[in-house]
Amino acid sequence: MTIPYPNTQPMPAIPAVTPPSGAPRPRVTFLGTGYLGATYAICYAELGYDVLGYDVDVDKIAKLNAGEVPIHEPGLDELLKRNLAAGRLRFSTDIAETAEFGDVHFICVGTPQRADGLGADLTYVEASVSSLAQHLTRKALIVGKSTVPVGTAEWVEQLVGKHSSPDLGVEVAWSPEFLQEGFAVDDVLRPNRIVVGVKSEWANGMLYAAHKGVFDLAATEDREVPLVVTDFATAELVKVAANAFLATKISFINAMAEVCEVAGGDVTQLARAIGYDPRIGNRFLQAGLGFGGACLPKDIRAFQARAQELGAGEALRFLHEVDLINLRRRSRVLQLSADLLGRRYGPAGPDLTGTRIAVLGATFKPNTDDVRDAPALAVAALLGKAGADVRVYDPEGMENARRAMPELSYQPSMNEAVTGADLVCVLTEWADFRNADPVVLGELVAERRVVDGRNCLDSALWIQAGWEYRGMGRP
Repeated sequence: MTIPYPNTQPMPAIPAVTPPSGAPRPRVTFLGTGYLGATYAICYAELGYDVLGYDVDVDKIAKLNAGEVPIHEPGLDELLKRNLAAGRLRFSTDIAETAEFGDVHFICVGTPQRADGLGADLTYVEASVSSLAQHLTRKALIVGKSTVPVGTAEWVEQLVGKHSSPDLGVEVAWSPEFLQEGFAVDDVLRPNRIVVGVKSEWANGMLYAAHKGVFDLAATEDREVPLVVTDFATAELVKVAANAFLATKISFINAMAEVCEVAGGDVTQLARAIGYDPRIGNRFLQAGLGFGGACLPKDIRAFQARAQELGAGEALRFLHEVDLINLRRRSRVLQLSADLLGRRYGPAGPDLTGTRIAVLGATFKPNTDDVRDAPALAVAALLGKAGADVRVYDPEGMENARRAMPELSYQPSMNEAVTGADLVCVLTEWADFRNADPVVLGELVAERRVVDGRNCLDSALWIQAGWEYRGMGRP
């Protein structure tokens, strides 16, 4: 059932439950303090909950307890410091302490793509659940938040039954996350929906109590937060289905960019025109370099793999083409670069030896330092492999990019990256790059050539400043 809250209609009865710890409201833990777990832990403390974040990474926990956020996410640093000082938030590497503290334990560990296939690697889920269950001494609710293949919640129930005493009555639920990097604080505090998969009224009541801070904030701001109470399988499918839909929409407009490139159309105008159709909408219709990051690419692959295991592989076969379209956009930047540099693109690709290329952007999107499966960094590597002297700059992702691809050259500023460049490739749509003055940059480069891999530049302005401009799907 879907429950909009607040609402003028009476709320369906949600059982009032007393947290097993005896605290006035559930004490919550977040197992895994990466991007997901750290953000949720900090924001839930901001909502007034007593929160403990757990991780096996000693250095990460030490930094968090010292008030240092290990990721770049706007607004998170201030919230961390404030809630540490208020005493509502702390972090630990002690699983026994975590088990003793919490009433509701959220599993927020990574589910990367398996090394031997497309499926999700559930090693971290298994380790965290098994370890937690062994140390529980009273009834608790274990809630999956990581993105997982459908059927995982039932498996987690089996793990809990194997590693905890049946007398404790430990229960399992699932509540997927919907964070967008760069907007994650607002996505936790002001979500556009909350989905919970439960099997009992007690679990439903505990999860409602664990989310009441979100509902209370919405009430004070006169907003609605729809609450969808459903079964395990549906709750697990919501996140992967949403990601598959978004990936398909992005790849669709990039497929149209491919058509525009050979037909002479302009995909930016095409996207604007079809985006006015209310059935389609204009969000995620920005053609360019394609999607990346820690979620969409591995999630659509894991979705395909799980559907195949369940005998529904044909239903998601289209996602294979979605993936291929996305990956083709990276090689398209290489083709555009070779064209601008006057280098022939042969069967083995172009030879860019002797050229210097400035790559502006390393993260998969702006307002984050995340370079996981970042198209910008992948293209930088392709350009380097083709023989170019590649100089990379990103406002926030330099440290992570250096770790991921130490063979590339990194510059401390945009101006230093473009100085002496034969070509500039704008591959992440940071505001610094979108708003850069093409006249000023034109004085620094060796040649005024630019590939706009995100269609984020004012092409007329750059052409007026004397630049040879190439966009994605634009004439």
